[in-house]
Amino acid sequence: MGLFERWLSLWVALGIAAGVGLGLWLPGFFQAVAAMEFAHVNLVVALLIWVMIYPMMIQIDWSAVRQVGRRPQGLALTLVVNWLIKPFTMAALGVLFFKHLYAPWIDTASANEYIAGMILLGVAPCTAMVFVWSQLVKGDANYTLVQVSVNDLVMVFAFAPIAAFLLGVTDIAVPWQTLLLSTVLYVVLPLLAGMATRHLLQQRGPGALAAFVAALKPWSVVGLIATVVLLFALQAQTIVAQPLLIGLIAVPLLLQTYGIFAIGWAGAKLLKLPHDIAGPACLIGTSNFFELAVAVAISLFGLQSGAALATVVGVLVEVPVMLSLVWWVNRRKGWQPSGVRAA
Repeated sequence: MGLFERWLSLWVALGIAAGVGLGLWLPGFFQAVAAMEFAHVNLVVALLIWVMIYPMMIQIDWSAVRQVGRRPQGLALTLVVNWLIKPFTMAALGVLFFKHLYAPWIDTASANEYIAGMILLGVAPCTAMVFVWSQLVKGDANYTLVQVSVNDLVMVFAFAPIAAFLLGVTDIAVPWQTLLLSTVLYVVLPLLAGMATRHLLQQRGPGALAAFVAALKPWSVVGLIATVVLLFALQAQTIVAQPLLIGLIAVPLLLQTYGIFAIGWAGAKLLKLPHDIAGPACLIGTSNFFELAVAVAISLFGLQSGAALATVVGVLVEVPVMLSLVWWVNRRKGWQPSGVRAA
C-alpha cells in the first residue's frame, strides 16, 4: 500500500480541518467558486470528481465479468445489499430521524434536504475505495474487480431511477434533467473514458497500463483531498455555528453503515462464502460512492444545501467507520465455512 492509503484517515482529517479554516478565512473566494456553474453543475467540483474517478475507471477490466459464473454467490450478495436493501433502509432511517425523532429541532424544509442527502449516499454504492478496502482485508483481487465492474454497470442504469423514486416518495421535487445529467457526467462518461483509455494502453504493451495508472495516482489523491477541502470550506459557517447538527446527521449514517454491514456479514455466513470473498463483498455493500453522492447533491440542491451537507458528513463518517470494519473483518480471518478452503 502507498503512503496515501496507509494514512487515509489522517489526510482526510487534515483536509477537513484545512477546509473549515479556509472557509472561515476566505468566504468570498469560496462563494465565487460556488457560483461557477453550468446547468446546475458546479464546474470545479465536476473537475475534481473526474480527477478522482478516472484513474479508478481505467483499472476496471470489463472482460473479467465473464468469470462471474464460476462463483456467483459473492456477487449476488453485493448486488442484493447494494440495490435491494441499502437505498431503502437509508431512506427509512432518514425519514425516521429527520421527520420524527429530530422534528422538534429541525424545520421541515431542512429535514427534506438532509433526507435527500442520505438517499443519494444510500443509492451510490462504493467504486473507487473498494480496491483499498479489499486490499486491507486481503480479499480476492480478481473477484473484487468483477464485483466493481458489474456494480458500475448496474449503476449506469439504476442510480437515477432509484434515486428519483426515493426522492419522490419522501415528497422532494425531482429535477430529472439534472439527475440524469449528473449520472451521465459522473458515471457513464468516466466509465467510457476509462474503457477507451484501457483499450489503447493495452495495445501498447503489458506495462503501459500499469505505468499510466501509477502516473495518475498522485492526481487522484490531489482530487480527493481538494474535494474534501472545498466541500468543508463551503460548509464551514454551518459546521462552526451548528456543530450539534453534524452530530445529528452522523447518527443515522452510523446506524446505517454498521447495520448494512451486519446484514451483509450474516448473508455471507448463510451463503458460506470464504473469507477472501466475504470480506470485500460486505465492505462493498457498506461503503458509499461519496464522490458521486456529493456531486449529485450539489447539482440538485446547491453547494450550500442541507443535502450537500449530509453527503459531506457521510465523507466525515465513512473513513473511520470503514477502517473499524476492516479491523473487525481481519479479526475473523480464522472463520471458514465447512468444506471451503481458506484463501
